[in-house]
Amino acid sequence: MTTTSTTATSAGLLVLRLGVGATMAAHGTQKLFGWFDGGGLDGTERFFAASGYPSAKAFAVLAGVSETLGGIGLILGLITPLAAAAILGTMLNAIAVKWGGFFSPKGVEYETILAVAAASLALTGAGGFALDRFVPGLRDYKLGYGLAAIALAFVAAGITLLIRN
Repeated sequence: MTTTSTTATSAGLLVLRLGVGATMAAHGTQKLFGWFDGGGLDGTERFFAASGYPSAKAFAVLAGVSETLGGIGLILGLITPLAAAAILGTMLNAIAVKWGGFFSPKGVEYETILAVAAASLALTGAGGFALDRFVPGLRDYKLGYGLAAIALAFVAAGITLLIRN
């Protein structure tokens, strides 16, 4: 029986980080700046207001920043547990708000797969091809970091959903 090499695992994690990170960073910049045919901050604020959020502009900024910085963090493999938590928390919130069943056109499978990918990266860490290798404490990744990040994401999403009208 052979085991996967550290290099192969790191390469797989890099591909996952780049895909999820780029998707989320682009999605966040749609919210913040209107890039990639996004609604920009005004459009995102209107969406959050219609979805029952008090201080809709603040939540629009928070979601956009979480997605953008979380995505960039995953791309770089920098402070991966927090980057993954930012994405996971945002996606948990999106799933709860959007819920209309699982499958398209009104389903949440897109948000779910991003949430699962973020949780997976929180649990595994960024791998060897990441800036976390140079961050003391993250150099030797521990499962507890990922579990704490996932707990943080659930708490943040839960609080956000509780204050929503």
